[in-house]
Amino acid sequence: MNIGLIVYSETGNTLSVAQKLEQALQAAGHTVALEKVGVDKDPKTGAVTLKSTPAIEPYDAVIFASPVQAFSLAKAMNLYLSQIPSLSGKKAACFVTQHFKKACFGGNHAIRQIQSACKAKGADITLTGIVHWSAADREAQIDEVVRCLSAV
Repeated sequence: MNIGLIVYSETGNTLSVAQKLEQALQAAGHTVALEKVGVDKDPKTGAVTLKSTPAIEPYDAVIFASPVQAFSLAKAMNLYLSQIPSLSGKKAACFVTQHFKKACFGGNHAIRQIQSACKAKGADITLTGIVHWSAADREAQIDEVVRCLSAV
């Protein structure tokens, strides 16, 4: 399967999880392209402008990855998802990373935001994951996200 792994990451945490997932998917025999959503941010207003928007058309499946920011999906990923074309006929999955140890502090909301955006584009996301970066069992959480999303 040809899989697009579409990642927005500011600190590198989300990207590091995506790279582990990329390796697992490749080991399972899939063709995987890890592509980054690039942004420009206005330092005064915090406004986000997309400077690179990965195409999703070449892929049979897409996995979206983003950090949680301000208890919600990162603005950059939200903007990217609003601009992509139809996902009809594609498999889709997602994961988010967040600092807090509980998903109720933004992780669940961010996942629902991705699911809603994808549903509006014609895809239902059932495979999801959250990594709580400050948790003592972070590595186990990463392994679980990689295991779960490798089933896409």
